[in-house]
Amino acid sequence: MQTEVAAALSLLNADAVRQRAQSLLVVGLDDGLAHFRIDLAQLDDAADLVVATTREAYRDLEVPLHARWRHFVVGQDDRWAAIEAARPWRDAAERARAAFDLAITSVLLDAGAGPQWSYRDAVTGMQIDRSEGLGLASLDMFAAGAFSAHSGSPLRADAKVLETLSVDTLRRHFQASDANPLVGLQGRVQLLGRLGAAVAANPEVFARSDAPRPGGLFDHLATLAERRCIAAPVILRELLLHLAAIWPSRLALGGVPLGDCWHHPAARANDATDGLVPLHKLSQWLAYSLIEPLQAAGLEVTHVDGLTGLAEYRNGGLFVDTGVLALRDPADLEREHAVGSCLIVEWRALTVALLDRLADSVRRRLGKDAVSFPLARVLQGGSWAAGRAIARQRRAGGVPPIKVMSDGSVF
Repeated sequence: MQTEVAAALSLLNADAVRQRAQSLLVVGLDDGLAHFRIDLAQLDDAADLVVATTREAYRDLEVPLHARWRHFVVGQDDRWAAIEAARPWRDAAERARAAFDLAITSVLLDAGAGPQWSYRDAVTGMQIDRSEGLGLASLDMFAAGAFSAHSGSPLRADAKVLETLSVDTLRRHFQASDANPLVGLQGRVQLLGRLGAAVAANPEVFARSDAPRPGGLFDHLATLAERRCIAAPVILRELLLHLAAIWPSRLALGGVPLGDCWHHPAARANDATDGLVPLHKLSQWLAYSLIEPLQAAGLEVTHVDGLTGLAEYRNGGLFVDTGVLALRDPADLEREHAVGSCLIVEWRALTVALLDRLADSVRRRLGKDAVSFPLARVLQGGSWAAGRAIARQRRAGGVPPIKVMSDGSVF
């Protein structure tokens, strides 16, 4: 009989996310979900919008992977590339550790900013909001050495600094105030604090070649590569195994914290995971974002499509705004919903499952296959930008169609 620990570990991977999401889609297509109806006939409209958005942004269809690095580009100015090029790195591994430090801290700060916050770019004077603003703020904070314990080496994130980071420090670097409120500020600081503690507690993974730092994960992943190759789902698995303790206290099974995993009665299984839906949104976003530093260090990353689409409000909003998903009770559009509510879990799981179908439709329209145009390119081209664009057309401020109460660690 499977133990609870084994059952818990079975949820800490991308296959589990995809399988549970697809199982909820099957129930929904049989009109058996509590909150949403599904109209696959509208998927063509969603695919057409994604294709048009992709062609406008990438006329040559050379679409990069959906990763945090895209948010460090302002106009044509790649801020991280310039910072990285100016540094005399000792070797590729040192550069990769710095990139890992930046990606991990920046992604964990990426949960929704809220509709009122923006970041003033010191270079251009532009006010930049949403994920782009959060990305630029986190890059500037990192480049300023705010996460480093070494005054002469700013481009690093040390565990002991992350553990003691204050709300005031993050507020100052992110320009947050009563007039410029950032949703989930306390939650973001707590998340980084738990990251520092988890890294410090696991030197075998995070301190193989340096003091404990998130970037030490690069050295660990390098040891798992076979013939300089590592599969993207392995990256996610290691993130989920070694950073599970950083997430806010939610569900646990057999003493194993499950992270971005939630209850839904339609998610059936014949073991202790019955009723559980893993989504792992920020962890998967992070896994996508670690691919390029690994490649730059000379490793090949395979099976990128083994990761899933991201269960967040831009992709999910695309399906609501194009009519693929419709709430049974329209009044739910006016209510604010907890992240762990059945409605939000349902929405997020359906988003993951529908993104696979959307990707197939988009590829057919573009004349691409899954090898040359993996899901990560569909997201970037893509579904995320199309979801934002249609939200701006439909609602003031481009807010998502469904209101979510965020603690700064999921959305």
